[in-house]
Amino acid sequence: MNVITGIGWITDREYGCVKRQLHKSYPDMSSLRSELQDESVFLYPVKGFGKYDRSSQMTCCVAALAFYDAEMSYSESRKQDIGILGTNADGCLRSNLDFFNDFVENGRTLGRANLFVYTLPSIPVAEAAIYFKCQGPLLYMTFPRTPVASLLRQADRMIRRGESTGMLAVMASEKAAQCFIVRRMDDVSGEPISGVEEVIGITERMPPLAEMIEALTKS
Repeated sequence: MNVITGIGWITDREYGCVKRQLHKSYPDMSSLRSELQDESVFLYPVKGFGKYDRSSQMTCCVAALAFYDAEMSYSESRKQDIGILGTNADGCLRSNLDFFNDFVENGRTLGRANLFVYTLPSIPVAEAAIYFKCQGPLLYMTFPRTPVASLLRQADRMIRRGESTGMLAVMASEKAAQCFIVRRMDDVSGEPISGVEEVIGITERMPPLAEMIEALTKS
């Protein structure tokens, strides 16, 4: 049996996690990163955070909140057998537009390399994998409907097939993000939030993030 051990979430002005019932506001991404470092949600500095595109910043922050919620430690020097699955509605469209506009402004002869880096939809989860030292499978996926439920089902299947002992399921855009940590029950020492199937049911019934988080907190 696989279970959900931690859930982090971020909107355009608030953030929190489910198990610890954390709920706070923040003014901007720079302040959010600083707050998460001050609260030891980030256990060490995120190098290059200021150069990340918005989706990558949201992905790293929401993953840190999920680890914090699950009371799971991580280290710069220790790799861990955890994979990451990512999804959203628009892929990396905003970052592609930013790079193309920069390319046009520079006479269609060059574009800034730091903008080009984020023109693949898998980059946000790759940045998170580098920071958290995750060595499991890493995929960006899209789904025609119920993206969170579909992502959780995929994470559940991958763990059952033995591809990893744990998975992060992340849905992150420039405006909102949520991250679920899925693990085998046999590997969990504390009390999980819920079984995977129960959380999948909630995410299918309540797609708006605020309602979803409220339901998960009460589950």
